[in-house]
Amino acid sequence: MAYIGRPDLRGTAAFREIYAVHAAELHRFAVRQLGDDCAAEEVVQEVFLRVWRSADGFKPELASVRVWLFAIARNVVIDEVRSRLRHDKRMTAARTAAAEAGDMCKDFANTTIDHRLVHTGLLRINADQRAAVVETHLRGRSYRDVAAELDVPQATLRSRVHFGLKALRAAMEDMGVQPAA
Repeated sequence: MAYIGRPDLRGTAAFREIYAVHAAELHRFAVRQLGDDCAAEEVVQEVFLRVWRSADGFKPELASVRVWLFAIARNVVIDEVRSRLRHDKRMTAARTAAAEAGDMCKDFANTTIDHRLVHTGLLRINADQRAAVVETHLRGRSYRDVAAELDVPQATLRSRVHFGLKALRAAMEDMGVQPAA
């Protein structure tokens, strides 16, 4: 197709002629670049939409209509690839966040259940032993500080902890809780 001077790209006849001559070739170009027939069709649509919108930007002294169309197509393909990359990154981030949230929920549920089971087991042992186990093992306090607070010798506190843990283990087994491997 040879244009003399500047073609009226917004004129229906010229626009149809340009589409008829170049659309298939633009489509093949987009398919080669993207590997996706549907995306290539969208690229061709976007190219001709941009041609329609920016028809005044065509400069026949700089390039032919074909070169101009392919320059627009190249830009649309680049935009599509960038969009896909952003989408893939967002989807990966969303999957990661969902997996982490799922793990956190499982951890929270397991921790809550574990706390409840330990609490129930502690209620089944002697009060002195329970106090010794809670203060030393669950709250992480030193034997010296707990013994001073309870006004008992450290050896007595150690015995209470030893027998309290043994009683707690037995109570947990009675409740059907298996020891951790």
